[in-house]
Amino acid sequence: MKPTLAALATLLALSSPLRAEQPDRLTLILDWYVNPDHAPIILAQERGFFADQGLEVEVIAPADPTEPPKLVAAGRADLAVSYQPQLHLQVHEGLPLLRVGTLVATPLTCLMVDADGPVQSIADLRGRKVGYSVSGIQEAMMAAMLRPAGLTTADVEMINVNWSLTPAVLTGQVDAVIGAFRNFELTQMRLAGGNGRCFYPEEEGMPSYDELIFVAHAETLDPDRIARFLAAIERGTEFMLNHPDEAFEIFAATSPDLSDELNTRAWAETLPRFALSPAALDHGRYARFEAFLLESGMIESVLPVSSLALDPGAER
Repeated sequence: MKPTLAALATLLALSSPLRAEQPDRLTLILDWYVNPDHAPIILAQERGFFADQGLEVEVIAPADPTEPPKLVAAGRADLAVSYQPQLHLQVHEGLPLLRVGTLVATPLTCLMVDADGPVQSIADLRGRKVGYSVSGIQEAMMAAMLRPAGLTTADVEMINVNWSLTPAVLTGQVDAVIGAFRNFELTQMRLAGGNGRCFYPEEEGMPSYDELIFVAHAETLDPDRIARFLAAIERGTEFMLNHPDEAFEIFAATSPDLSDELNTRAWAETLPRFALSPAALDHGRYARFEAFLLESGMIESVLPVSSLALDPGAER
């Protein structure tokens, strides 16, 4: 009798409509601490869009902003927020990464100077100091922006200022910084009593690119989970566009500092730059950036776009 009852209980438990399927887990490492650049992610979390897709997403801010893609490549995270320019170089270096989605679909990086200072044009940088944070790609960007003015990086002094971009300009440590985000550092300058000005790479000799992208391990990624993740991100972006004030309230409520003046202004500056279709891939944009890197001497050969980015419309 007891075995029969036990077996019946087991059968009922297995067939019970009250048993919910466990959500699929994903770990996402951001490129920096949470800020308005990540708004669709936070809204997808807070509004339950990930849960609607059967996902449980752990969102982690990195201790070192250079590490997230490397952690994905090492199999220690499923996804990372990264940058298209860095992806190209990292894949050429042998990291098994693929772009699987886009978060911010326009460049944010700029060359920032003191608007009231001596640099009023790119040509004015001759003999001056330029600060940067990330070696390699930012130096290539600088070279591309100098070229139309008849200058090279030999005509300027490149100084690594780590991540202290705004202070480096405000204190006069450098005359310009490459890598400043136009939606943040310009506001930081104003809030600190300065007056910044941006020269935009895409207007000064560089091809346009996706600033923020999602990258996954090229060999172990799960297309189904990623498709559901991107569907939730798209819903988060749509919610922001349809309900910007409510969206900001939800976003800002997740951390006390997100409602300060810097983040409030950055929200408005960033809103129109998010990818409306995060899964969509612009093949030409990635091919053109490969060609730019080859011309700049940063790579020795051109990779096909399929080695850099996942096209959801094509079979893998």
